[in-house]
Amino acid sequence: MKAGGLELKGLTKRFGELVAVRDLSFDVRPGEVFGFVGSNGAGKTTTMRVVLGTLIADSGDVQWDGSPIAFEVRRRIGYMPEERGLYPKMRIGEQLVYLAQLHGATEAAAAGSVARWLERFQLKERARDELQTLSHGNQQRVQLAAALSFEPLMLVLDEPFAGLDPEAVDSMSEVLHEQAQAGIPVIFSSHQLEIVERICDRVGIIQGGSLVACGTIDELRGRGLRQLWVDTPSAPQGWIGSLSGVRIVRTDGTRILIELDASTDDQAILRAALATGPVQEFRADKPSLLDIFREAMTEHTAAAAS
Repeated sequence: MKAGGLELKGLTKRFGELVAVRDLSFDVRPGEVFGFVGSNGAGKTTTMRVVLGTLIADSGDVQWDGSPIAFEVRRRIGYMPEERGLYPKMRIGEQLVYLAQLHGATEAAAAGSVARWLERFQLKERARDELQTLSHGNQQRVQLAAALSFEPLMLVLDEPFAGLDPEAVDSMSEVLHEQAQAGIPVIFSSHQLEIVERICDRVGIIQGGSLVACGTIDELRGRGLRQLWVDTPSAPQGWIGSLSGVRIVRTDGTRILIELDASTDDQAILRAALATGPVQEFRADKPSLLDIFREAMTEHTAAAAS
C-alpha cells in the first residue's frame, strides 16, 4: 500500500457540553510536512486521536486518498504521543520489534527496521537496555523509532520536539523531511513556533476547536497588514504623520516601523521618504509565525465576541 493523502471534512467532537473540535476541515498532502498549532486545549490532540481512530467523531469524515479511512490504513499510521507511550521497564529493541509487529510488520522485517533506526539514532548499543535508563532526548528518539519501524503510510506526531536540545531538533527535522521526500504525509503539533516556521510546508492554526487559518507561511503573512521599516535620518520630526493610510508601530532612533492599510501604495511612501532626504533603509518587515498566530487568535476572539 502506497502513501496517500489525508483529508478531514467537517469534523466535530463533543465531550458532554464541551465542543472540543468544531466543523474542522483541512488536508495533509503526500510528501508534505504540516504543522498543527494552537494554544493548550485548542483541539489538536483530539483531532489527532480522531484521525487515529481512538476517538470517534460526532460528525464529519476522515478520508484517505478520497475514501473513508480504513483500519488497514490506520494500522500503518506512525503515531508519537505527547506523553510517552512506551514501556519504561522493557528492553528497547524488544519492545520496538513487538510494536512494529502490531502494525503489521513480520518479525524479520521489524527486527531489521528497528536495527536500522536505532543505528540511525545512535542507540544501537542501547538496544538491550530498559527505556527508563535513557535520557529524555534519547527516549524521544526511541519514540520516533517506534513510529517509523514498520514503514508507515503517514506520521502523526504530538509535540515531537518538546524538551529536545538543538542538535536533537535538527536530527529529528532531518528525518521528517526524509519521510516527506519519500511521499509520506507528516503532521505534527508543536508550541515551538520557530521550529514549525522553519520546517513546515504548510501550517494550520486551531483555536477553540476551529481552524482559524491555514496555508504556507507566505500565504499566512499575506492575511495581515503590511509593515515597513523606513529610516530617513534627515527627515523632520513627524513627517510620516502627514501620510494617509499609515500607522506608526514602533520608533527606533531615526528608524520607524509603519503599518500600511491594504489600499496604501508602498511606492508612494518611498517617494515621500525620498523627498525628505537620503533613505538609509526601506524594507518590508515580514511577521514571524508567532506574530501570525497572535493576530489569528485576536481575530478569532473578536469574531467570537461579536
